[in-house]
Amino acid sequence: MKSYRLEVLGLAVGLAALGATGCATKNYVRTQTTPLVEHTDQLDSKTAANNQQIHTVDENAQAGIRQAQGAADTANQNAQSATTAAGNAQTAALDVVHRADSLDSVVKGLDNYHPLANVTVTFGFDKSILTKDDKDQLDSFAAQLGSQKSYILEVTGGTDSTGPAQYNYDLSQRRADAVVQYLAAKYGIAAHRFYLIGIGKDKEVAPNTTAEGRKQNRRVEIQLLTNMGADENTQSASTTQGAGAQ
Repeated sequence: MKSYRLEVLGLAVGLAALGATGCATKNYVRTQTTPLVEHTDQLDSKTAANNQQIHTVDENAQAGIRQAQGAADTANQNAQSATTAAGNAQTAALDVVHRADSLDSVVKGLDNYHPLANVTVTFGFDKSILTKDDKDQLDSFAAQLGSQKSYILEVTGGTDSTGPAQYNYDLSQRRADAVVQYLAAKYGIAAHRFYLIGIGKDKEVAPNTTAEGRKQNRRVEIQLLTNMGADENTQSASTTQGAGAQ
């Protein structure tokens, strides 16, 4: 019996020793493992922070590239617009010079031009569109231009007295333009043959106190002027040269 108790006591002491050893081992493992886990967590945090920083730098770089590209595109568009504007300005300037030269040559010899034929077309209130009747009249008038060599067409647009003066100037100009565009497009009349003006309501051809009078004032007058003096001078010069040759 005493021997049995000693065995049990020995077993208990052994188990206690084993338990104590196991606890010590766990504590040791825990003591050694905890810093490693903390170090791994720190590395993960730093890695995440570095990745975020890299992502931020990349986004900023991409934004900078987009901004630079946008600025370059805008600069390119501005350059193209400037080039176009310069080209338009040059064309307009040349057009003005050519028109001024043509007008100057016409004005210088204007006294040599004499009226040969005329026609008048009228417009509806506040209208600048040619009607079929207007076009028929212009067709009949244009039929006689084929036999003419030295001529100009004086095209004068007018309005009735209704409305502001500036508006009527613009309206009378649009009416004159409509006639010129029709004749030029259909009959191939050169631009330098037109002497164009819009007089608004400044010169009435009938009283504006009646509907019929206002209708007559809403008109475009086209007058065929021929340079008879130039033809006569040319013919005279030819005759003189011929006489000298004899």
